[in-house]
Amino acid sequence: MLNKIEEVIKKEIRPYLLSHYGDMEVVSYHNGTLYVRLLGHCQNCPSAELTAQDIIESKLKEYIPEIKEVILNKDISEDLYTLAKEILNKKSRSKDEYMS
Repeated sequence: MLNKIEEVIKKEIRPYLLSHYGDMEVVSYHNGTLYVRLLGHCQNCPSAELTAQDIIESKLKEYIPEIKEVILNKDISEDLYTLAKEILNKKSRSKDEYMS
């Protein structure tokens, strides 16, 4: 099944994602549920959930009816998490300084 999934991704989905400077990888497949991770620009795109449903899931279901749903793995790297915390802390400090 994974070979079939990878073939559809390669031919039908990946070219679209690459045109948006992104990509994807299969995390796992179990009982009709495919778990994927978006990469590149697609990873942090506000439309990532829509991409997973409207592009990836619909195209895979078209070619592989055994797929019931596609779930987007939203884990983030430790570096990205640290950067986000730093940005939020700076904003919080700026607001506190403004209020004093």
